[in-house]
Amino acid sequence: MSGCCEDNCTVDALRKSQRGTLRIVLGINALMFLLIVAAALYGKSTALLADSLDNLGDALTYGLSLYAVSKVDAVKAKVALFKSGLIFLAACAVVAQIVYKFFAPSVPIFEVMGVFSLLSLVANSLCLYLLWRHRHADVNMSSVWECSRNDIASNISVFVAAGAVWITGSSWPDILVALGLVWLLIRSSIRVFSSAMVALRAAT
Repeated sequence: MSGCCEDNCTVDALRKSQRGTLRIVLGINALMFLLIVAAALYGKSTALLADSLDNLGDALTYGLSLYAVSKVDAVKAKVALFKSGLIFLAACAVVAQIVYKFFAPSVPIFEVMGVFSLLSLVANSLCLYLLWRHRHADVNMSSVWECSRNDIASNISVFVAAGAVWITGSSWPDILVALGLVWLLIRSSIRVFSSAMVALRAAT
């Protein structure tokens, strides 16, 4: 009897820890979305806009993950499926912005790109650190970890693009990095979808 109690207490403690972590990273990503989307629009950067949409997608993902923490495996898998759809929609939004850039070309402000990509990198590195110990807990937390890891690559890519825009005086580095981020988002969407389907089949 005491063994069951200990197991339940361990599970409850784990869920409490996951909830606390998700609340923190949710707040960080919601704040960063507001800052980065404003900077992207001001700086006319498609790559930075992709980064901001990634933050928005993460905030929604963390909110859904917070809901799913105490749910059964089947519900967690369905939430992960929904997350994969959100990631794919973010990729589509960036593609739409890239297409718009071809019809209304403009050179982004590289200083804005550089400063805010570094700020976002610091914030996402903190999120990655907080999520590290939960990365293999279940499909719910694993999908959260996947999103956070993508953020680091996105931030570094935008910073590199800022340097390339500065050197070339062209918008092409910004567009090329945005295309790379689209590929990263689609790849992540497929991976989360596949993991969710495996977990859903196992649960049912």
